[in-house]
Amino acid sequence: MTYKTILATRTAPDQNHTALAQAEAIAAKAGGHLDVLCIGIDHTRTAYYDSTASAITVQHAMEQAQSVAKSLRAETNAQLKTSQVPFAVEATVARSEEIGRLVGHHARYADLMVAGLPYGPGANPEDESIVEAALFDARVPVLALPTGTTLEPPRQVVVAWDESIEALTAAKKALPLLQQADLVRIVVVDPPRHGPERSDPGGRLCQLLVRHGISCEIDILSRTLPRISDVLLRHVQDCDANLLVMGAYGHSRFREAILGGTTRSMLEHATLPVFLAH
Repeated sequence: MTYKTILATRTAPDQNHTALAQAEAIAAKAGGHLDVLCIGIDHTRTAYYDSTASAITVQHAMEQAQSVAKSLRAETNAQLKTSQVPFAVEATVARSEEIGRLVGHHARYADLMVAGLPYGPGANPEDESIVEAALFDARVPVLALPTGTTLEPPRQVVVAWDESIEALTAAKKALPLLQQADLVRIVVVDPPRHGPERSDPGGRLCQLLVRHGISCEIDILSRTLPRISDVLLRHVQDCDANLLVMGAYGHSRFREAILGGTTRSMLEHATLPVFLAH
């Protein structure tokens, strides 16, 4: 099992190149293909304009979005021109409220999406929608990278485990990365006293990973900080881990799934690559 189709997106000329560079590196190592989706975004809200101005405003915004998409495509092609990885760059336009649908459609045909953190310095307003679309609409795993980081060969990987289907899905989809690690630490925070794994928290997952040739240890932690994400991030630092694998949890906003509190908090404060799956 490996990642053969890697997807990255670009939405702004000043967007940092961390995700694109790492997507290229992952595709090269896996002998895979890199797809880059360059999106020009139309931010107009026609309801805010009167009928006489609306058509002109919409046309101007659409032309501007098309220009941005073409510019991003040309810039990306130039950046990848010397790459040894087979790649395809597509330019397209979307209204801001439709970007999730567009990304969800493209991402479903990828094995992995590589993106920057959707929050914090350097993030664009649409980054959150892009990550949500990949995770919840396309059900493709996302590797979220802080600006300037690289996905080094994993030394120690922390897998956050809470017996949920989301956590299990993340662990299974991260297998190609976990198999490269020197050690995988399965971390359980305050395991439930009456759960199905109460006598051996994390034991079944450990067995699954060991059968894939992965060296594992189980760490049982107490919730000594207000948020689980804080406990995980502190443990990641203590272990000197260079990758965190966790399930992506969401809740409904009308009929759309959006990132839940723990997932969002982790993506707001992460200092290392985070692998997410739903």
